[in-house]
Amino acid sequence: MYLEHFRLQDFPFRLIPDSEFFFLSQAHARAKAYLEYTVMSRDGFVVITGEIGAGKTTLLNMLIDEFSDRVLLAHIHQSQLNDIEFLQAVLSAFGESISGLQGKVELLNRLQSFLEQQALGGRRVVLAVDEAQSLGYPALEQIRMLAGMEANKQKLLSIILVGQPELQQVIQSPNLEQLAQRIRLRFHLGPLSRDEAKDYIRHRLRIARAASVNLFTEGAYDAVDRYAGGIPRLINSLCDMALLTAFVEEREQVTAGIIEVAASELEWPLFEERGTGRRPMPGSAMAQLGVRDEAAPAGPGGLTQQQVDQIVGSITDGFGGLRRELRGIRAQLRDLLGRSRE
Repeated sequence: MYLEHFRLQDFPFRLIPDSEFFFLSQAHARAKAYLEYTVMSRDGFVVITGEIGAGKTTLLNMLIDEFSDRVLLAHIHQSQLNDIEFLQAVLSAFGESISGLQGKVELLNRLQSFLEQQALGGRRVVLAVDEAQSLGYPALEQIRMLAGMEANKQKLLSIILVGQPELQQVIQSPNLEQLAQRIRLRFHLGPLSRDEAKDYIRHRLRIARAASVNLFTEGAYDAVDRYAGGIPRLINSLCDMALLTAFVEEREQVTAGIIEVAASELEWPLFEERGTGRRPMPGSAMAQLGVRDEAAPAGPGGLTQQQVDQIVGSITDGFGGLRRELRGIRAQLRDLLGRSRE
């Protein structure tokens, strides 16, 4: 498609996480340092949160690649599990057979034995759970118990929980106070700034071996920021469409106008008007807490909380204007009445 037109050797804005294209922003560097500390510390427990597409999974995959030969790391992708299913998933991820094991006690005993064997061999063991905001209370309670496993006054397992921002609210609930106390580090992976997004785009063009990284104008970077809001995955989607649009229109550069056309093709609103529409997964701790994104639809009308606030504000402003008009009419009537009396 547009590779030859822009003299690219590879597609720079693929949506599939790829550590080769990873851009280490200041926030990503700090999150990576927290993850590395957790891996190297036997009693590490870190919670990393961020919006969908912020780069959490890519960070986790990089960590696995970096430490795979030095650390035994189990990566749990499926979080819609009850307590027994969760323990089974953990054992399976560590390569242990769960055949013949019945009930929670046997699963915990097998896991304790496995972790003690690894400790005797001097090997660090890490459990990483992705999409942790969807875990139910039973599974989170098992994580609390795993975090407390020890032998000879030494912790047996380091834990990494990665999830969307709602995970922090779940952990702070009164039911999980003991779990929250075990967490050593927390970090929220925020969006890229406008300038970081510019560096991110140029970085990916460079990795794709572009003949020139100046394919986007300054105005285009401003437009990308307005529509993608600094979220890497959204930046990728928008920039890929923008390159395709520029190719179709036989443009040599992506301008602000091209970004506007690309956003229109994707049917995207401005980022500040975007609602995530996230709903808690049934059975998750989020659902039991009643936690949901403030930007999610608020009711049958499909309005977001932001839209409701705007409507209420407009009505309030309208009443304010009406009151001012009534005061003006009353003043005019008083003036007319005073003249008639004269």
